[in-house]
Amino acid sequence: MGDELKNVDDVLREHIPPEKLKEVQRVLYGSSFSKLTLPAEAVKLADERKFELAGYGMQAVPEQLRPARVVRVGAVQNKIVLPTSAPIAEQVAALHARIAEIVEVAAMCGVNIICFQETWTMPFAFCTREKQPWCEFSESAEDGPTITFCQELAKKYNMVIISPILERDAAHGDIIANTAVVISNTGTVMGKSRKNHIPRVGDFNESTYYMEGNTGHRVFQTQFGRIAINICFGRHHPLNWMMYGINGAEIVFNPSATVGALSEPMWSIEARNAAIANSYFSVAINRVGTESFESEFTSGDGKKAHHDFGHFYGSSYLAAPDGSRTPGLSRVDDGLLVTEVDLNLCRQVKDKWCFRMTARLDMYAESLAYAIQDGYQPPVVKET
Repeated sequence: MGDELKNVDDVLREHIPPEKLKEVQRVLYGSSFSKLTLPAEAVKLADERKFELAGYGMQAVPEQLRPARVVRVGAVQNKIVLPTSAPIAEQVAALHARIAEIVEVAAMCGVNIICFQETWTMPFAFCTREKQPWCEFSESAEDGPTITFCQELAKKYNMVIISPILERDAAHGDIIANTAVVISNTGTVMGKSRKNHIPRVGDFNESTYYMEGNTGHRVFQTQFGRIAINICFGRHHPLNWMMYGINGAEIVFNPSATVGALSEPMWSIEARNAAIANSYFSVAINRVGTESFESEFTSGDGKKAHHDFGHFYGSSYLAAPDGSRTPGLSRVDDGLLVTEVDLNLCRQVKDKWCFRMTARLDMYAESLAYAIQDGYQPPVVKET
């Protein structure tokens, strides 16, 4: 951990002269984001609780007929609190307490919608292929202890909460699913969205525990806007992102757990590209730290048996439909990213770039319907 790069932006600030840094940031991140002034008390509390607090704003053009639709979005990244060998109840309780600390600061910053990282109540143990004790972290997506905990926070702070958990579905044969639960600011469970695409790469042995989700591309109409959740590996699938946009999402969250050796070059691109292509805001969230397990496990890539996935590199960020994005949070520290956005920007970008109007969905629907048929022959033209 001591050798890990903490933050790319720190390196830029250290080595680029101040008079050039602003232009470098414009090239890297776009021109529509600005620093957000957060309450001094919140900044102080975040420092005391040892997590990064960063705030940015995304502007839209003022309109004559529509009032601004300003929403503050929170993204949380964190390490596990206790060793993976600690009793399950203690691990969950410690993570509940940690998240409660961070959500309190988010409320002080005026956050309206907040999302946690993938399966945030547990270590990301799906590398191990062990069923015990990891399956015991699963719980109901309707009335499990984590849902009850989040309902209390949602009501207390008038905040929509997206809580990704390992779900136990007792009504359907006790199956396990990788699920994000949406809890209204009233404390009501609005529903759930399951992970559509399951990785089978490297140490990600997730299909040992759960399969592809069956909830499609649900969009949740909250008091603060229409939101959707594209869990982790789904970010590698452009059509997955696209369907949330077709269904009307204005903010799509991507709670994840991914490691540097595997995916870091892709991280800053995929969610940002999705925001551009689909004219919505996207929020990429990744856990931090290195999680070690007692039993060695092997990978699908031929590596020798080992005890950990590697380093979860955090770097959570928000991207806007105009192509701009915030700087990322730390690669090594817990953090809360607060971004104030104007949802009017979604339609303004649609009007400017006409991506939806020029998308030719009918053409692709016809081509894809043909491509999935038995006997399909790709229309490859060869020289005769």
